[in-house]
Amino acid sequence: MGTDARTGDGAGTFSVWRQADGVTPELAVELERLGYGRIWIGGSPDGDLSLAERLLDATSTIGVATGIVNIWKDDARTVAASFRRLEERHPGRFLLGIGAGHREATGDRYVRPYEALVSYLDVLDAEGVPQRRRVLAALGPRVLRLAAERAAGAHPYLVPPEHTRAAREILGEEALLAPEQKVVLEPDPVRARAIGRPRVEKPYLSLSNYTSNLRRLGWSEEDLSDGGSDRLIDALAPHGTPAQVGDALRAHLRAGADEVVIQLLTADGELPDAGYELLARTLQG
Repeated sequence: MGTDARTGDGAGTFSVWRQADGVTPELAVELERLGYGRIWIGGSPDGDLSLAERLLDATSTIGVATGIVNIWKDDARTVAASFRRLEERHPGRFLLGIGAGHREATGDRYVRPYEALVSYLDVLDAEGVPQRRRVLAALGPRVLRLAAERAAGAHPYLVPPEHTRAAREILGEEALLAPEQKVVLEPDPVRARAIGRPRVEKPYLSLSNYTSNLRRLGWSEEDLSDGGSDRLIDALAPHGTPAQVGDALRAHLRAGADEVVIQLLTADGELPDAGYELLARTLQG
């Protein structure tokens, strides 16, 4: 990534999201070859940022971001020191994503999350992490506004394009907007939903941050129950041929996203590596 989170050399229109335990330097090299702009490390990666460092060491141009460092798990000063280490080794290529996570996963520590996030940002300021080099996990209007005021922008997760459209209005035109989008490269709706539904239902439909956000967007209790309605699953994990999936990803760009962060879902035991190449060809066409 270049010196600006939105327009840097390594920041492309399409990026890849992977759980921390599914990212390797070898994969990073392949995604760089395919032309993806960034790798987002999911699953609350450790604040020492050692995995991000290994990915950066193995590559030369692709950006790396955290999606996200959990503020309850890792001390802001530790994370800031890690950021400075990566910045010294790989200037401009790392983007620090942070967020407050979920009450259900955090337990009793989850108290006044907005205020805790503000305090965390205050420490990052004091420790020299530039505003333009950090983004916030943001769904609701209040944290989206904070992302525009105190960070480079927002990385919403589990959102359809209608959220992207509303988020852009709140963020304004200058902030980075990089929504995550799950997709399934499977044209058969039954098989595709059999892949997508379990990944949406558990844990996301039991986490209040996500369900509250979906309700704000107009999804009903019926949509959110029993593993999610077909309509909801098709919105949160669109499926089809590479061309159809590519169009679903571009819908976020039409709604105002700068960067679409792709989480490619596959059947259990099946690696998504071939799918990344198919999508790269489609998205670059």
